[in-house]
Amino acid sequence: MPYLTVKDGAEIFYKDWGRKEGPAVVFSHGWPLSSDNWEGQMFFLANKGYRVVAHDRRGHGRSSQPWEGNDIDTWADDLLQLIEHLDLKDVMLVGHSTGGGEIVRFCGRHGTGRVKKAVIISGTPPLLVQTAKFPDGVPMEVFDGFRDAMLKDRAQFFLDVPTGPFFGFNRPGAKTSQGLINSWFQQGMQSGLKAVYDCLRSWEVDLSGDLESMDIPVLVIQGDDDQVVPVKAGALATMKFLKNGKLKIYPGGAHALPNTEVDGINEDLLKFLKE
Repeated sequence: MPYLTVKDGAEIFYKDWGRKEGPAVVFSHGWPLSSDNWEGQMFFLANKGYRVVAHDRRGHGRSSQPWEGNDIDTWADDLLQLIEHLDLKDVMLVGHSTGGGEIVRFCGRHGTGRVKKAVIISGTPPLLVQTAKFPDGVPMEVFDGFRDAMLKDRAQFFLDVPTGPFFGFNRPGAKTSQGLINSWFQQGMQSGLKAVYDCLRSWEVDLSGDLESMDIPVLVIQGDDDQVVPVKAGALATMKFLKNGKLKIYPGGAHALPNTEVDGINEDLLKFLKE
């Protein structure tokens, strides 16, 4: 399996599918998942002639689990090293949830010299935690509850999240997929506790300046029934800071759009790539 050893010695697992000479799309996954969560999009785009790359964030999936470096700046640095290692140019970055924060910080920290476009799906930017500047965010007590739940019984917590708000399976009349629940649980439990615990701090980082620095077209996608990232705190707030942003809202859409709206998201990505 392909691994990249980054500067601090951490080993980053990645998938590199499709035509090597095809236009490149690089995916960043959400918390506490892995690159596996992008397979629906990667398979689709690879079959359309694109080169698709997705990594397991350090501490997640098959990547190594270092004690240090589980922060958004180091994630951006890891992503840069992967893109440089593969010598990818004119890339379209795609990030879901926490991965949205990762690609935004990447652009803010390292610029867009190798990036042509970006897509943020159900993203945590500009700032997920509730503050005076961002009153529509999630109260800190909720994050503290997540941390306590992980330390008390991570396995049960990682069943409760996908069974409930992540996929919207707690809504009346929702069609539940036990397969998606099991997949989420498996990916989450494969990650290291230190990494998924520290990861929550990234939701407390203000990325509004990074968004303002993005000089590329950005597609922002979110469901208006997202129970993880309130749409006012996510997509609607993000659009206020982008120079060249395009918004798409999925009516009734849950947080996990790449899983619950596979065909729609795939077509959104393909259309944006061709624009």
